[in-house]
Amino acid sequence: MQAPLSDRLFSEFIGTFALVFCGVGAIVADQLFGGLGNMGIALVFGLVVMVMIYAVGDISGAHFNPAVSFGFFLSRRFPAKEFVIYSVVQITASVFAVVLLRFLLSDFAANDINFGVTRSSIGVWQGCVLEIIITFFLMFVILRVATGAKETGMMAGLAIGATVALAAAFAGPLTNASMNPARSIGPALVALDWSQLWLYSIAPMIGAALAVYSCKWTAFDGCCEATV
Repeated sequence: MQAPLSDRLFSEFIGTFALVFCGVGAIVADQLFGGLGNMGIALVFGLVVMVMIYAVGDISGAHFNPAVSFGFFLSRRFPAKEFVIYSVVQITASVFAVVLLRFLLSDFAANDINFGVTRSSIGVWQGCVLEIIITFFLMFVILRVATGAKETGMMAGLAIGATVALAAAFAGPLTNASMNPARSIGPALVALDWSQLWLYSIAPMIGAALAVYSCKWTAFDGCCEATV
């Protein structure tokens, strides 16, 4: 039985808030005090995704990402109206998380901390292609382990969290490995820095779409035809 929409939206808010608060918080902590490094930041992102899937996957599906919701919509597992509503909630949660981080760390605002703004270090178009590729991998894994439009179960949390961590480990220094428009929009709005926001808004959507059609070619009949 599906949870009420209000419960699902609140769960998405909590999960996305946790993802951005912990992930961006790890980036800021490393900028301020060091010690974490790229591997530590990647691990934080992967772990928070994993634990929040276990926490709310049965309720909301644990999307935490407009690109993931878009992928479920394209795969006919998720209604268009709910894709829009989920995306708004995810972006709102991201903004709230970054605002709270900025408030908590206001004493360090003069230290040129960008609070997780995503930028490509390898060129705009190269970064766009890389974000498409890593989001493709993420969405492909999600579609193969999800139940309908829900990321739920022991294997889902482990597989998806590991995919996020692996992608962030190698692509973090190159593009910040966003894979998630909400994760990029929150910091960009709070920092008033949207110079590359188009890249991090569009590329994950393209990657998710490509994953859906690749999944259709490799999976059993009907895997992407049931709306849940």
